[in-house]
Amino acid sequence: MIAMKASQIAEIVGGELHGPDIEVTNRAYLSSRECQPGSIFLAIKGEKVDGHDFVGDAFAHGAVLSLTSHPVDERCVVVEDVTVAIGKLATYLRRELKNLKVIGITGSQGKTTTKELLASILREQGETVSPKGNNNNELGVPLTILQCTEQTRFCVVEMGARHVGDIASLAAIAGQDIGIVLKVAAAHIGEFGSIEKIASTKSEMISSLNENGIAILGQYDQWTPAMSSLHKGRVITFGETSSATVRAADIELRDGRPHFELVTPEGRSAVALRQVGAHQIPNALAAAAAAHALGISTDQIAAALSTAEMGAKWRMELHTLEDLVIINDAYNASPDAMAAALQTLAHLSQERGGQSWAFLGNMRELGDSTDEAHAEIGRLAAELRIDHLVTVGADGYAAGVGAGADIEIHRCADRQEALDFSRHINRGDVVLFKASRSDGLEVLAEEIEEQWLERLKNEEGK
Repeated sequence: MIAMKASQIAEIVGGELHGPDIEVTNRAYLSSRECQPGSIFLAIKGEKVDGHDFVGDAFAHGAVLSLTSHPVDERCVVVEDVTVAIGKLATYLRRELKNLKVIGITGSQGKTTTKELLASILREQGETVSPKGNNNNELGVPLTILQCTEQTRFCVVEMGARHVGDIASLAAIAGQDIGIVLKVAAAHIGEFGSIEKIASTKSEMISSLNENGIAILGQYDQWTPAMSSLHKGRVITFGETSSATVRAADIELRDGRPHFELVTPEGRSAVALRQVGAHQIPNALAAAAAAHALGISTDQIAAALSTAEMGAKWRMELHTLEDLVIINDAYNASPDAMAAALQTLAHLSQERGGQSWAFLGNMRELGDSTDEAHAEIGRLAAELRIDHLVTVGADGYAAGVGAGADIEIHRCADRQEALDFSRHINRGDVVLFKASRSDGLEVLAEEIEEQWLERLKNEEGK
C-alpha cells in the first residue's frame, strides 16, 4: 500500500476519523495477530466473532488505524460498512498505481492453480502480488490490491462469485488489464439456478474490460469462447486445438504429470509440469496466455511453468509414501473436477500396477442436479475401472453403478468408518480423497497417511 494519512483514508471511504491523524504505511489485515507496524485493522462483525473486540490486540501488533462500524478506544475511521469501505480504498489505490498490471482470473474450476502458476511466471519478471489461498470475494480482492505498492509490477487477482453481478463488482475494484475466463461448468449451479446464469456471471470479467484490455478465453466449453463478442479489444484463446492462440501439443503424462509443447505465436518450448493430472494443462495454458500477452517469451514461460510449485493445500497433492501413493484433492469438488481427479487416479494406478481407491464425499451446491451428478460420477468410476469406490456419507455415487460393474463399492457412514475400512489398502495401491470442502476429507487423508506409516513401522518391527 502507498503511504496515506488517516484523514485522507477517512475522506476516501466516506468515514469519520476518531483520534489524532497519523500516516498509514502498511496494508490492511483481517486478523489482529497478523497486523504489522503502520497497518490497518478491519473490524468486521461476523456471525461468531466481532472484530471490534480485537482492535486493542491489533494495535498491540503494530496497527495504527482501524476501520470500524462504531467508535472504539483506539484511533479509527467509523464507516457504515467496513467491507464496502475497504473496497473503496482499494479502488482508489488501484487508480493511483498507474504502472501496475492487474490480471483477473475467474472460471468454474482451476482459478487458484492458474493464479499460482501465473504468479510463478511473473515473479521472474518483477515484484508480483497474488493472494494466498482463494481470497476471491468482496474482502479478498480489496485486500490483495492493498498489498501493492509503487514497486509492484503485477497483481494477480482471483475472482469468485455466488450471485450475478459479483464479478462485475470485484472487477470495478481491481480494474484488471487482462481478464481470464477459464471454463464455465456446473459448480455452484444450486445457487445460480442454471449453467447459463453461471456463464453470464463469468462473462462479467470480459465485459468489464476497457478497449485497451486483453481478454483471455479458454476453449473448453461452449460458453467461454462466445464471450469474445463482449470485448472490442484484443482476444487471446487457449486450448488444445490448432485454432487456439496459445495451445498445448504433443501431450503425454509421465507419473501422472503433464508434459507438452507450449505453442504461442512467438514459438514453441517444452513444458514439464510438476502438478498432477491432465486437467492441469488448461490452467497452465491460461497462465501462459496471460504471460504471452504481457510480452514474456515462450521459453521463459515454459521454464517457469516447469519449476512452479503449488502453495495451495489439498489440491491434487501427491504424497508418495513407501509402497503407497495418496492423492489429496479434498479442497473442493464439482462434477468436472471430480471426473478429472478420477481420471488421474486411474492413470496413476495403471502406471504403478496397484489397485485404485476413490474415497469420495459429497459434491455440494449442485441444487436439483445433486442426485444425478453423484450417480454420473459413480458411473464414471466404474467406466474407468476404479477398483474400490468408498463413499463417505455420500451413498448417491453408488446409484450410478450398474449391476455387474467391475468395481467394489464400500459405503461408509462417516470419516471414522472410512478410516477403519482403509486398513484393507495394500502395498502398491493409489488412493484418492475428493469432496466438497465442508466434508473435510483432507483430515481423513492425513489420518490414513499416519495409519499407513504406523503400519509400516509395525511390520518392520516384527
